[in-house]
Amino acid sequence: MSYQLYYSPGAASMAVHWMLLEIGVPFEIVLVDIDSGAQQTPEYRRLNPAGRVPTLVVDGVPHVESTALLILLAERHPEAELMPPPGSMERANWLEMMVYLANTLLPAMRDWFYAEKDGDPAGADAVRHLARRRIEAAWDHLDERVVVNRSYLVGDQLSTADFLAMMMMRWSRHMPRPATTWPNLNAYIQRLANMSSFIEVNRRESLEGWPMLADTVG
Repeated sequence: MSYQLYYSPGAASMAVHWMLLEIGVPFEIVLVDIDSGAQQTPEYRRLNPAGRVPTLVVDGVPHVESTALLILLAERHPEAELMPPPGSMERANWLEMMVYLANTLLPAMRDWFYAEKDGDPAGADAVRHLARRRIEAAWDHLDERVVVNRSYLVGDQLSTADFLAMMMMRWSRHMPRPATTWPNLNAYIQRLANMSSFIEVNRRESLEGWPMLADTVG
């Protein structure tokens, strides 16, 4: 198996980068400088026609969409146990959570950050206002899922859902109400932030300052 991850620090590629480190398989990384528009070059768009990150080249074949890539890696590495097995009691809960994160929270995040770019700038404030309501409703929902005696979003085991959710919680750090202001989510974030693989992905991507409070991540 060979993996080559095209990434940008802290972007939607972060969850995939983190999961590769957690699995412990060899992989290469290729920086895509989105600030300079490298994602729109003809060379990159041959790999990812949408001109976005991440792209994961698996055995020479490019694949896209962060949620799909997390599921793909979990299927290719069942020994890592990062998704409940088919037929298990937690499988349906995991499927629901992955679809919820991909269909509800990710689009709301897109609307928050790209309201002016993706639509009419004159209506950007209204789009962002609705996006904020949807994002904060998602934190309400996830805060209820992460109760005191439960360490993860699905059952009692780390899964792809945690990589995806944690990445988006980090994105909220400069929003009016970041995810860390929800008490159960803050405890959840602090627990996962102390994982060696999370610390390592932050180091490799030169990310700093999140989470705050009891964090040990530089």
